Amino acid sequence: MMQTPASMVMGIVFSPLGLVLVFTAAITPQWREGQARLGMTGPGSLLRPGVKGHGMGVKSAESLLLLRSDGLWESCLQVEHSELKQCWPVAGPYQRDPRVRLAQGLILTSLFLCGTGIVLACIGVRCWTDLPLRGVAATGGLLVVMAGLLSLTALGVYTHNLGRLGLAAPSPGLNHHKSPHLSLHPAGSLYFGWLGSCLQVLGGGALLFSFKQPRCLPCPSCPEVPVCPACRSFPDITNKADTDVYEVTC
Repeated sequence: MMQTPASMVMGIVFSPLGLVLVFTAAITPQWREGQARLGMTGPGSLLRPGVKGHGMGVKSAESLLLLRSDGLWESCLQVEHSELKQCWPVAGPYQRDPRVRLAQGLILTSLFLCGTGIVLACIGVRCWTDLPLRGVAATGGLLVVMAGLLSLTALGVYTHNLGRLGLAAPSPGLNHHKSPHLSLHPAGSLYFGWLGSCLQVLGGGALLFSFKQPRCLPCPSCPEVPVCPACRSFPDITNKADTDVYEVTC
């Protein structure tokens, strides 16, 4: 029965976990968030200072706090302390920004490479047999490491340019000639992506140790014949009644 090396166990656990976190970051629209206070007391506003709504005083009617969030494929706008929320596919200058498109391409490539690497790693570990396919497992680890580096690059590019991505685009749903100023900051999806990318690099690096062949000890009774995990026993040795046979698990 094969004892799976600790490096393979670490790689086969961390790599899928990293893939799930990066995928979660890719599909959620919280890569960056911003807040803007929208004045409601202008000539064309719907609410006037002298008119009170249901449970709303003058101060709450004078302005609304808008919460804006952007992801790689979706943006959302919500009024604070309200169920009013609208999401739409990214469009305009933000969608056409080369840095956003670069991040999208790198993340998609990363997900594909990581998935392929995990499949190869599972085939290489071969927990149902005595001998792992070390070369296959290590190749899968290399792909997972490359996937982690690509997603780290995408996250770095996006984070470095976070405050300059497509701000000229007006926000859908706002009937204003000029969108309010947004104070943007990193959001939760970025943190999921960073954590997942680091786990991919760690898991893939652990699988890379599979390239290293185990060092098998020779049989004490017959030093010139090495005991290899590929052989449960040696016929030349087992034919001798006074010779002990050692089975080594590497």
